[in-house]
Amino acid sequence: MNIHEYQAKDILRTYGVPVPRGRVALTADQVERVAREMGGRCVVKAQIYAGGRGKAGGVRLAGNPAEALLAAKDLFGKTLVTPQTGPDGLIVRRILVEEAVEIAREFYLSITLDRQTSRYCVIASAEGGMEIEALAEKFPEKIHIETIDPCLGLRPYQARKLALALGLRGRLCEECVSLIINLYRCCLEKDCSLLEINPLVITGADWLLAMDAKINFDDNALFRHPEYAELTDYSQIDPLEITAGEFDLSYIKLKGTIGCMVNGAGLAMATLDMLSVYGGAPANFLDVGGGATKDRVAEAFKIILGDPEVKGVFINIFGGIMRCDVIAEGVIAAASEVGCTLPIVVRMDGTLVEEGRRMLLESGLNVDYTTGLVEGVEKIVAMVGLKQ
Repeated sequence: MNIHEYQAKDILRTYGVPVPRGRVALTADQVERVAREMGGRCVVKAQIYAGGRGKAGGVRLAGNPAEALLAAKDLFGKTLVTPQTGPDGLIVRRILVEEAVEIAREFYLSITLDRQTSRYCVIASAEGGMEIEALAEKFPEKIHIETIDPCLGLRPYQARKLALALGLRGRLCEECVSLIINLYRCCLEKDCSLLEINPLVITGADWLLAMDAKINFDDNALFRHPEYAELTDYSQIDPLEITAGEFDLSYIKLKGTIGCMVNGAGLAMATLDMLSVYGGAPANFLDVGGGATKDRVAEAFKIILGDPEVKGVFINIFGGIMRCDVIAEGVIAAASEVGCTLPIVVRMDGTLVEEGRRMLLESGLNVDYTTGLVEGVEKIVAMVGLKQ
């Protein structure tokens, strides 16, 4: 789960992490008003669920309230395209107005999950800023990592080792140690999958300050945090993904034209790979899970058809806990309700597969049935005219 920068900074502030003074604004007039409160000179920062805003023109320095107003008028409603948004970009509907701060040095600092060790790790670099990804690729020795033992937690000596690696000494070193420990406490208590400060700066007045902040929450832990629902900005999320979430479906919209319905995340990933290998372009990742009902399957199928880019549907089901006849019932109900005429290729095997096959073939839908994955992939790719 993503949240905006201003929300992340509100959370960090409660953990004693120093952040600039700032307020979020929903209109250009509000931006001008906040700029006056900040003393005129300020930073106008577009709020979207993606990084790389600075390079995309989403961060502006304003010398006075009038300049802040002009920047806000230009940014509100603008589509920002960054490497993290994809080519469609995201629309700016909120702006953070912050005090302008003199920066003496910049660093990179984050806590994230190391998938190889299944542990949190702290990552730091003395060269923060917008080029951190390129730095990690070209000069990996400049990236310092401390893996955290989940039983012992982050030890002060680990935080101090990182602070010294950043070149900090004396008071600033001790402040950085406290800051890193507080960030780890935030990660644990808030169930974060990522907490990133880029850049962490030393100001002209010789203080540490988190100039930017990004927090992602672990979706699997959201049941422990009902308050997070209020933090969601639905304007930043694809409407189909919102609908899928309401039915507890794992759905991610992609850029292709072949809609996919699969049960099981591993099988879904294999299905996307096979479609790509045979010249197809998946329109989505959709895992209906192992115990889906007829109604849930029907909603999943309607979500697929809700994407105007979809030209055909590939259903790949292994019936274990998930019965094939239930899949067939859901598909038939949804297709009949929306009047689907798209080509559908179904590959099913497992529990009650013959019953499910019979139901689909007698439904009157434009369905082609197969038992082989490669055969099914080749058929749907040919039907939508994508075969290479």
